[in-house]
Amino acid sequence: EENPVIKPYEQGRWAELPDYGMPMDISLTLIEAVHGRLHTLLSGLSADDLNRTFLHPDSGEVKVGENIGMYAWHGRHHLAHITSLSKRQGW
Repeated sequence: EENPVIKPYEQGRWAELPDYGMPMDISLTLIEAVHGRLHTLLSGLSADDLNRTFLHPDSGEVKVGENIGMYAWHGRHHLAHITSLSKRQGW
C-alpha cells in the first residue's frame, strides 16, 4: 500500500488478555522468532523501501527507516528497564 494508515493498540489493555499469565519462556521464544523474521525482512529493504511512509494516527506520517530506528531504541529501552530491575531485585 502507498502510505497506509496503521492501527495503534492500547498497550495497557494488552496485559488484560487471557495469555498474559503464561510462562515467560514462551514469550521470549516468540519474540526471538519474530525478531529473527524481522531482521531478515528488514535487511532486504532498499533505500526506496526505507523512505516509504505510513500514517500513524498519533504520530502522523512516519518513514519506514525512521520507524525501524524507533523500534530498535524502544527494545533497548525495555531491556534496560528489565536489567535494572533484575539488578535491584538480585535476580
